[in-house]
Amino acid sequence: MAEEQRPDLQDQDDMVDQTVATPEGDLAARVASLEEQLATVQDQALRAAADVQNARRRAEQDVEKAHKFALERFANDLLPIVDSLERGLELSSADDPAIKPMREGIELTLKMFADTLARFQVVPVLPEGEPFNPELHQAMAMEESTAVEPNTVLKVFQKGYTLSGRLLRPAMVVVSKAPAAGAPPSIDEQA
Repeated sequence: MAEEQRPDLQDQDDMVDQTVATPEGDLAARVASLEEQLATVQDQALRAAADVQNARRRAEQDVEKAHKFALERFANDLLPIVDSLERGLELSSADDPAIKPMREGIELTLKMFADTLARFQVVPVLPEGEPFNPELHQAMAMEESTAVEPNTVLKVFQKGYTLSGRLLRPAMVVVSKAPAAGAPPSIDEQA
């Protein structure tokens, strides 16, 4: 009988070994699966945190831009007033005693306007004598000139303005061009 029990014991030992081997294999597979799920969840959490941080940064930039450029329409509406005051000064005679008090008032008003615009980062673009820049200037005409390099701003019809470095209105200018061989200098209105 001892011999009969021994094979049963061996069978039981084999079953125990298989039972122990199978749960260890299952546990290792389960641990690997859980580690993989954990890595996936951690990656998703990292991505979600980065998305939230990016959205927050974009929102802050949008608010900053809104504050910075909120005055754009208002400043654009004020620029014709500044232009009119400047034209009034250009057309009035500084020597006429009857107009002198009015002219001084216009000069003071224009200075207050300019100071107020500068306080809000509205800066004039005065390109006379500078190279033509299509990002800041609008060519209204071209004029032949031997005195300056071609593509240099000769005259400014209307000042341009920027708001915090962003173009509000381009300067309207006359640009120089090389003189034609043997032709007298003239203004080309077809520019």
